[in-house]
Amino acid sequence: MAELDPEDQKIVTLARSVRARTGAAEGAAVRDTDGRTYAAATVSLPSLKLTALQAAVAAAVSSGAEGLEAAAVVTVADKVDADSVAAVRDLTATGPILRADASGTVVETV
Repeated sequence: MAELDPEDQKIVTLARSVRARTGAAEGAAVRDTDGRTYAAATVSLPSLKLTALQAAVAAAVSSGAEGLEAAAVVTVADKVDADSVAAVRDLTATGPILRADASGTVVETV
């Protein structure tokens, strides 16, 4: 895979950091159209379940973001799940969704 843009590398690093810090199944980060970043981990409570990307999108929207430039998720899964993709696509039709492994190496762009 080609070398990442520094801003895309930043969201991969944020996603990896939040995953490591929380011990969650996934970590994610998004960058809005103003360049602000939001990071989140998987939420798994009895009353609330969100993928890391859904949680990061929710954080962005609740902070006033109207669009996204890019998203990243660090996961051991072999694909970005449909609910996560749908959450990102609600705010950007074409922005890249970077899927990275636990080491932070991007293995796919959706």
